[in-house]
Amino acid sequence: MTNRILAGREVAAIGLGCMNVAWAYGMAPSRREAVALFRHALDAGCDHFDTANIYGMGVSEEILREAIIERRGEFFLATKTGIVLDGERRGIDCHPDSITASLDASLKRLGTDHVDLFYMHRFDPKVPIADSVGAMVRAIEAGKIGSYGVSEWSSAHIREAHAVHPMAAVQTEYSLWTRQVELGVLETTRELGIALVAFSPVGRGALCGDITAPEQLGGKDIRLSMPRFSAEHWPANLALIERFKALAADAGVTPAQLSLAWVLAQGEHVHAIPGTRSIAHSDQNHATMGLTIDAQVLARAGDLINQQTVSGHRYAATMNATIDTEDF
Repeated sequence: MTNRILAGREVAAIGLGCMNVAWAYGMAPSRREAVALFRHALDAGCDHFDTANIYGMGVSEEILREAIIERRGEFFLATKTGIVLDGERRGIDCHPDSITASLDASLKRLGTDHVDLFYMHRFDPKVPIADSVGAMVRAIEAGKIGSYGVSEWSSAHIREAHAVHPMAAVQTEYSLWTRQVELGVLETTRELGIALVAFSPVGRGALCGDITAPEQLGGKDIRLSMPRFSAEHWPANLALIERFKALAADAGVTPAQLSLAWVLAQGEHVHAIPGTRSIAHSDQNHATMGLTIDAQVLARAGDLINQQTVSGHRYAATMNATIDTEDF
């Protein structure tokens, strides 16, 4: 499971999600630390970097430029558009003009004239799919993007977009404790020959086993708004995680490695992009690709933590209303 195909290119099955160096999970690392992380990951063989325009309102893209853009030919680069932020308010905008303007702004921040993969970060019900895809096709024709993808879209809408112009990837949350893709998206992508790129493959850090209480996360951490980290649901989930840690220890791997191996085992077309601020964790994640974990251990992990055993939904109701993916 070392290398897999993404947008026609062979890349490491485990890439690097670039969100939490700039946004979302409490206090971000220093610029120097983030730059060092990206450079180390590339040196260590990570060749798939995934960012977005909203990660720190462009800061993640700017850090990536500073760190590694001079080595542009050595890695696969993906970014996203479609989510718009106005203070605390979020919206979705996949109008063709907005896609084009957002892409140009991302290219400028990244310091490159093209990205390998450009995602629509969310489904926009206000805009016909053919119109949004048309903007992506024009960007491909202009040489600004190599291919397009979508994130958190339903199977039906993936099929509709793919019929307009073939997409390269679908990015969505997928881990032992988030299984919505198994309601349709996993099979749809397999059938259509589309890569499935799993974000938060270690359960937003919970499945690493280091979080013992939500209070550790800090006041501005977005996970505090997620039901699974609430006082109501966290104790039950922590009990599952403790059992999961023991399973990983018995197998001679870390909980994060067992989590990543399980995700990659769900299909040859599946990729994982764990995020981290730690060089040590980045190395640990990357090393997963060299491990051999018994299929019975992976099956036990899936039986232990799944949609039926985890407590609480992945998102609060207001956020979940913006997600197009099929839901339990």
